[in-house]
Parts: sequence; C-alpha cells; structure tokens
Amino acid sequence: MNPIGLDRVVTVLGATAWSTDEQHRARVAGSLALTVYDGHTRDQGTPYLEHPLAVITLLRTEIGVTHPETLLLALLHDALEVAPESEVLLVHHLGGPFTARLRAMTADHRLERRPKSVGDETRWRAKQAALPPADLLVRLADRLHNLRDLGASPNPDRRRRFLQGLHDFHLPLADAARGLGPHLEAMHARLHAEYARHTQEVRR
Repeated sequence: MNPIGLDRVVTVLGATAWSTDEQHRARVAGSLALTVYDGHTRDQGTPYLEHPLAVITLLRTEIGVTHPETLLLALLHDALEVAPESEVLLVHHLGGPFTARLRAMTADHRLERRPKSVGDETRWRAKQAALPPADLLVRLADRLHNLRDLGASPNPDRRRRFLQGLHDFHLPLADAARGLGPHLEAMHARLHAEYARHTQEVRR
C-alpha cells in the first residue's frame, strides 16, 4: 500500500475547489496531519490517518458538508488525542481558536496524558454535549465511521464498550441535535440506520 501523501489529503478534502487562501490553509493542515498522525495506527492495524480521511469522505459525500473549516476540523479531530504534545504546533500554524475547538473535542485525560480515572467519562460526555453544531457533527461522523469499522477491531471488550456508549449517549445526543440543521438531521438518520444494521448482524 502506498503511503498517504499531501496531495491525497488535499484531494479528499475537496480543497481544489476552495479559494486560494483556503487551499493554502488546507495544505498547512494536511502537512500537520501527516506529521501528527505519523507512526500511529488504529487497533485494526491500519495507519491512523486513514480514519480522519474516511470521516471527511463521509461528511462530504453522505452528509453534503462543504465548509472548509468543518472539514479541516474533521481532518485533525483526533490530533490532540494521539499526540497532545502537538498543541503548540497546531496553535502556531492554524491558530488558537481552531486548536481550542480541537481541545473541546478531546477527552481531558488524553490532553493531560494520564490514565482514565473516576469522573472522566462524565466530564467527557459533558464536553461533547456542549459542542456547537458543526463540531458535534464531526464528532458524530467520527462515531459513525468507528461503528462501520468496528468489526475489524480485534478487541471484543472495546467493541462492547463502544456499542454501549453509542446506545447510552451518542444516539440520544444525535436525537437531541437533529433539529439543529439538515446536516445533523442527515447524520442522525445515518447513525441510527448503521446502529440498527450492526446490531441485527450481531444477533445473527
């Protein structure tokens, strides 16, 4: 498999249709993504960068998202989770406000580089519930891609915990947000349909 390069990242973003300034920002963000995710793999054994690229593709082709900053957020949504030390680099190249959005999408124990402890899950759910619509859309797209990719995970306990969290929190969160705009309405429908399909397959 050929390594992912900057041109592929820019193409997946659809940035060739953006303004000159937006295209420059896309290339900066793409370079950062290549740096931040480099050397990281998912538990499925795949290069980590494949996941945010899949989330971008989902948002563009299935939900109809075209807003550059939302797609750049999708590209880097896990940057501070896999490499919290990259925050200074992200602030320098993409600005404090953009990086603050990434912080709001990242669990505190990841930012603080420590094991998960009592109370962290409650705080993490509160952070996600407080996200503005575009950022919440990216988080739900992340959940949707993870759900579609769940069968490739070799960890049955991770699969069980993911589905429980989806049932208990993310599906109700999508329910509550569906009236905030057509993109969240479409995401709500996709997430529920994929969850129903997955649970039916598990029962077989």
